[in-house]
Order: sequence, then C-alpha cells, then structure tokens
Amino acid sequence: MDLEVGLVQRSQKGDVDAFNQLVELYQGHVYNLALRMLGSESGAADAAQETFISAFRAIGGFRGGNFRSWLLRIAANACKDMLRAARARPTLSLEALEPDPEATPRSHAESPEEHALRAELIAQIQQGLDALPQDQRLALALVDIQGFSYEDAAGVMGTSVGTVKSRLSRGRARMRDYLRNYPELLPGQLRLDT
Repeated sequence: MDLEVGLVQRSQKGDVDAFNQLVELYQGHVYNLALRMLGSESGAADAAQETFISAFRAIGGFRGGNFRSWLLRIAANACKDMLRAARARPTLSLEALEPDPEATPRSHAESPEEHALRAELIAQIQQGLDALPQDQRLALALVDIQGFSYEDAAGVMGTSVGTVKSRLSRGRARMRDYLRNYPELLPGQLRLDT
C-alpha cells in the first residue's frame, strides 16, 4: 500500500512514469470490470482507456482513501456513459456476428465438446449479465466476479453496503432465473432445480 501512496503522490505532481505504474497495477481490474459491464472486449478496452485518461486528468483532486475504489468508480461511470450513448444510437458490430475462437481457449484436459459447452455457457452468462439493469450488473461484477467486499463495492458504487447487498440479491435472482432457461449448459453440480 505504501508503494501505491507514493505513486499517487508523485502522479499528483505530474510524474507520468508514476501514473503509468498505477495503470500497470490496476489495468486488469479496470478492464475486467468494463468487460462485465459492457460485454464487449473492444468496448472494455475503450472504457479502460477513457478511465485512465479521466483519472490522469483528475488525480490532482484525489484526496486520499482507497485509490482502487476511486479508479473503479471512474471506470463504472465511463461504462454507464458508454451504455447510455449506445442506447441513444444502437449499432450492430461486425465482430458480434462471428464467434471468436480465441475468446475461450481450449484446455488440453477438456474435449472439444466440453470446450464448446464451456464457451456457450460463458456467452450465456455474459448475455444474462447484459440483460441486468446497470446497478445490478455492476454489483455482480464487483462482488461475484472481481471478489470485492461489500464495503469496497459500496465505495466504488458510491452507495451504502445495504444497497449493494440489495442490488446483488436482485441481480443474483435474475441471473438464476435467466440460467434456468439453459440447464443443459450447466455442469451437473451447478444445475438449478427447474
């Protein structure tokens, strides 16, 4: 944590190298959150880039506290802005028309059939996430996917722990209902009673 504090302080004084080190520390967190919020690798990359540009411009106003939460709040807001803009002018991406065989690399321990089922399950889970309201999707992405505590998620979302728990509960219930439509994709131990 002392490294992070030093990097933030140097960044606030205009040290670009220090800020680049912060980018390296947190780019995975930012990208993963954006990927779950937006459901698109190119959109997640754009949101991550926008997040770090915004953070660089605003780092002088960072007054301490949890830097990761501050940064992920910027990322969540960038994603919300992108989703709002996409609703205003919907488009069909040519990338979406073709499945990406590299998106879910096959493990040597799994058969081609198992790989295909896993890839389809991942796609269905992402579609389920995409169908959730933004606040529930963000709560699920932070707590269930990124592994944040309720307190850290509340910091990122700018809300109370109780609100995070409520959004998480509603989001999980909607995902459970969504996945009930695809029981054949779930491994036996994860199948839901229908």
